[in-house]
Amino acid sequence: MGFPNKSELKKMRTRLAKVEPSRTLPENASKADRLKYKLCEKFVIYLMENKMSQAQLARELRVDPARINEIVKYRIDLYTVDKLMELAERLDFEFEVLVA
Repeated sequence: MGFPNKSELKKMRTRLAKVEPSRTLPENASKADRLKYKLCEKFVIYLMENKMSQAQLARELRVDPARINEIVKYRIDLYTVDKLMELAERLDFEFEVLVA
C-alpha cells in the first residue's frame, strides 16, 4: 500500500476538518483525571483489538453511540471515575487501581 494520491488526501483532510480531535491530558491533571484518561484509553484499545466500530460497542454496552464517541475522544470532563469503571466492568476489562 502506497502513499495516498492528492485526491485521496484532499478527501481525508475534508473529513478530518469536520471531526473533533481527541483531547490530551494536561501536565497538571489531577489523579482522578489521569485515571479517567487511562480508562478511556482502555476503550480505544478495546475497539482496535476487537476491530469493532463505536456503534457496535455502544450496542454492546447499551449506551448511546454519542457516549462512546465522547469516551474515545477522551472527554474526561463529562464522566466520573465511577461511570467509566462501570462501563469498563461491563466489558470485563482487566485493570488495577492504585491509590497513592
